[in-house]
Amino acid sequence: MRATVLSFHPALGSTRRWRAVDEADGAISAMELAVLIVLGVGSAVASAMMRLGLGIPGHKILRVVLPMALGLALVPRRGSASIMNLSGVAGGGVFWLAGARGMGVGAMTSLGLTGFLMDLALVGARSGRSIYIRLALAGLAANMLAFVAKAFSEQRLMEWLPRAIVSYPVCGIFAGLIGAAACFRFTSSRGSP
Repeated sequence: MRATVLSFHPALGSTRRWRAVDEADGAISAMELAVLIVLGVGSAVASAMMRLGLGIPGHKILRVVLPMALGLALVPRRGSASIMNLSGVAGGGVFWLAGARGMGVGAMTSLGLTGFLMDLALVGARSGRSIYIRLALAGLAANMLAFVAKAFSEQRLMEWLPRAIVSYPVCGIFAGLIGAAACFRFTSSRGSP
């Protein structure tokens, strides 16, 4: 079977911890599309409203990665994260225009790029272990881009930078690994689709 956008992703399908929304053969269903849109907007809602209160620069990436990882497990298709990304950006834009405090430049950057980076990282994934590694790298890349965006807007840069230069990459990798662990098995189970 030829790999195309929105076709079934065998590695995601065989290692997911959650039952897929629909059978992944053929065209994407309305239910699958709805789930991806809801989870994408959910990542924007989490970014705008959810306070983790960890006080660690860069930890907010968790609010984006976790719903998107869940979406990849529920709809194990190539390009699923990009659909969530687009709906998340639309939702995030509404919150940002409304002045939501959690929607700063760093949060909007990670919300605007994480799904695309996840899909890009998952190209060629063949096992649960590779999904873990690739989601960790996608989290790292998204958070480092958010770091750069935030650095340009940070008013107290010299206070923020020493902690952020370490915590942003660590939080990005950690978010990707937590998302992978919550939604995918490290090894494939026998008999999985």
